[in-house]
Amino acid sequence: MEDKLPFRPYLIPAIVMASIGWIGLIFLLNFTLPTLWPRWLLFALLIFALTGTALPVTWFFNLRFPSNPPVERFVIVRQAIWVGVYGAILVWLEMGRILTFGMGLAIGGGILVMEYLIRMREKSQKPTIQPREKTEESPASPTEKENYMG
Repeated sequence: MEDKLPFRPYLIPAIVMASIGWIGLIFLLNFTLPTLWPRWLLFALLIFALTGTALPVTWFFNLRFPSNPPVERFVIVRQAIWVGVYGAILVWLEMGRILTFGMGLAIGGGILVMEYLIRMREKSQKPTIQPREKTEESPASPTEKENYMG
């Protein structure tokens, strides 16, 4: 994988998800009553909106703070989805009036620990990329010279 991930593969999905999510939330909050199905739609649109908004941010963080081995494309998407799920969980808990500051921090910390463990597992299954050092070419061994017919 190349050293720098291009943003182009994330641009269209980020715009589509963020626009569907935020425009849908505007229509949902202005034109519906808070019954059962609009509440579920609220969570789905909120996950879409926050994931689409967080996609460029997670791409930038992974570009700014590279890891060894470099992240793959789905890791950036997964991290953006974590942001959307975290926001939806916070809204769900606040609707029941049970969200506290400490609970929000604990849930955020739990999500960070899960992502850290997933990344550790991914790193353990891939070889690290060692930078190449410029070395002089070693002379050919006698067996290589004998095998050369030129």
